[in-house]
Amino acid sequence: MKPFGYLRPAGVQEAIDALAAHPGACFLAGGTNLVDLMKLGVTAPHLLVDVAGLPLRTVDETPDGGLRIGATVRNSELAAHAAVRARYPVLSQALLSGASGQLRNVATTAGNLLQRTRCLYFQDVSKPCNKRTPGAGCPAREGAHRDLAVLGHSAHCVATHPSDMAVALAALDAVVELRGPDGERAVPVTDFHRLPGDRPEQDTVMRPGELITGVTLPPPSPGGRSAYRKARDRTSYAFALASVAAVLEVEDGVVRHAALAFGGLAHRPWRARAAEQALLGADATEETYARAADAELDSAEPLRDNGFKVRLARNLAVSVLASLTAPSVRTGPS
Repeated sequence: MKPFGYLRPAGVQEAIDALAAHPGACFLAGGTNLVDLMKLGVTAPHLLVDVAGLPLRTVDETPDGGLRIGATVRNSELAAHAAVRARYPVLSQALLSGASGQLRNVATTAGNLLQRTRCLYFQDVSKPCNKRTPGAGCPAREGAHRDLAVLGHSAHCVATHPSDMAVALAALDAVVELRGPDGERAVPVTDFHRLPGDRPEQDTVMRPGELITGVTLPPPSPGGRSAYRKARDRTSYAFALASVAAVLEVEDGVVRHAALAFGGLAHRPWRARAAEQALLGADATEETYARAADAELDSAEPLRDNGFKVRLARNLAVSVLASLTAPSVRTGPS
């Protein structure tokens, strides 16, 4: 076991200052991913700054009718929150499809966003990996890549982001609140995670020493419906082979608003802008949904063993969008 220090700060600024004063330190909240990576030897922080006790564990109404979710709100708490279930069902569904009940009771909002890939090569320190050791190579491209990316990957990395929650947040146009040595800033979830490019070791756009303090959701559209669906190898406790989060508003049989995001296909939650453009103003039919999905997935570049993901994601998107057109779908508060 590698020794490390432990600090429980009294406030947010103390936590930020501690990280700035100790290069190689990490924030710790639920620890459901970080502790696993420490056990595997993937990461070895010199100091853990425990932010779980900071006053960041509430879900609050915003003046414009949205919600602000504190960084340390547990996944199970958020999934069960009355306002989330009623107004953002896509988020509640995504949270409940992730991990197990025991893990959801510990995992936090910020930790979920910051969890790292489950690529086998990243987690095995006996294997080379550009994400873990820049310049080492990416054996996944020619090796075991069935579960990995078909969109947005590079010669340096084909890893996928494992979060379900982040996919729903991308479709909801959520915004991540950050606080660090240079002050506060806000980053849309759709811009928060990076594609690998030639810097796969950098998962997000966070700056050194920054702490996620919360996530804000804009007010839901009065006529909008939303849903999340996930395809995986087994019914529970498995990461997505492909997933879809969708928000759809239909009026007189025509799509007036559409937001679509894919999970399990890329290095970050994949906001399907081409599909959304194809949906907007079109008839709300399965044929339209299929054309929209194809417009997005035509740019996919599957590897030897994961081409099935393209059709899987297409079928999921069509199914989810069609379900949102059905009159029985839950729409939120009446």
